[in-house]
Amino acid sequence: MTQATIQFQRPATLHPESALWSQQEIEALYDLPFMELVFRAAEVHRQHFDPSRVQLSTLVSIKTGGCPEDCGYCPQSVHHETAVENQPMMTVDEVVDAARHAKANGAGRFCMGAAWRGPKDADLEKTLDMVQRVKALGLQTCATFGLLKDGQAEKLKDAGLDYYNHNLDTAPDKYADIIQTRDYEDRLATLGKVRGAGLSVCCGGIVGLNETREQRAGLILQLANLDPQPESVPVNNLVQVTGTPLDGAESLDWTEFVRTIAVARLTLPKSYIRLSAGRREMPEAMQALCFLAGANSIFYGDKLLTTGNPDVDADRALMEKLGLQPL
Repeated sequence: MTQATIQFQRPATLHPESALWSQQEIEALYDLPFMELVFRAAEVHRQHFDPSRVQLSTLVSIKTGGCPEDCGYCPQSVHHETAVENQPMMTVDEVVDAARHAKANGAGRFCMGAAWRGPKDADLEKTLDMVQRVKALGLQTCATFGLLKDGQAEKLKDAGLDYYNHNLDTAPDKYADIIQTRDYEDRLATLGKVRGAGLSVCCGGIVGLNETREQRAGLILQLANLDPQPESVPVNNLVQVTGTPLDGAESLDWTEFVRTIAVARLTLPKSYIRLSAGRREMPEAMQALCFLAGANSIFYGDKLLTTGNPDVDADRALMEKLGLQPL
C-alpha cells in the first residue's frame, strides 16, 4: 500500500474518549502524508485549546549528579563518565530564589528535579518545605524525584504539589536497551501512586534513542492508553552527552520529531504537549511547525537539569514572531 492510498481507520476527531488506541491506529497516523498529519493535529488542537497560548515551565535541578540508575541518555548517572559532578541538594532559600526569578520571567509552573532512584524519607522531608514555599509564590509546582514509596505522593500532595513528573521514556520493547536498573512496571507503579494521591500527572518520553518508528508509536500508545491520560506530556529529543552510552546515536530527522508531536496531539487531545529537551538544537521554523502541530508547552529558561535550553530572550522573540502568548 502506498502512502497516498493509506486510509486511517477512524477519524481522530471522532475517536471515542473511552476507547483504547491500538498500535495499528497510531502507526497509521505516523504514516499519513506529513502536511495532512499536521493539519489534522492542528484541527484537534483548536478543539481543546487556544492555539495562541503556550504554557511556560521552568525546570531546576535541586540535586544534581550521583544517580544510581543507569539510564543510557543521562549524564547524571554514576555508571557513566561525564563532566557532571555530584552536587549537594540546594537549600530551600536557593530554590525559592530560583522560583521567584522564574516567575518574574513569565513562567507559570516551577519544576524541581533530583537525581535519585527515589527519595529517601529524609530527602523528601527537605523538599516539602520547598514545595510549600514555591506554591506560596503563586506558581504551579511540579516535582520529578524518581520512584515513590507508599505514602510519599500523599505527603507531596499535602505540601501543595500540583504535578508529579515520571516519564515512561520509550516503548516497552525498547526499554531494556536504555535502562537496566529499573523495570517498566516500576514506572507504572509510581504513576499509580501519583494518581492515587490526587496529583496531576506529567508523563512523556524521549525520541532519538535509536528506536524504530514502530517503537515511537509504541511509546505514544502507552501514554494515550493511560487512564486517565496525563495532563502534561513532555516530548524530549535526545540531547547527546559525551560519556553516555547514547552519545553517537543516529539523529532523528526533524520531520519525524514533528510527526511525533502531531501524533501525540491527536491521541492525547486534552493534554499539554511540551517541547522539552533538545529544543535548543531546533531551528525556529521547526519549533513553529511543532506549535502548529499541537505543542502548547515549553520549558522556559537557560538550562534543563544539566543540558542547555534556549534563553528567555530568544524564547520571547520567537513567541512574538509567532504571535504566541504565555498561558
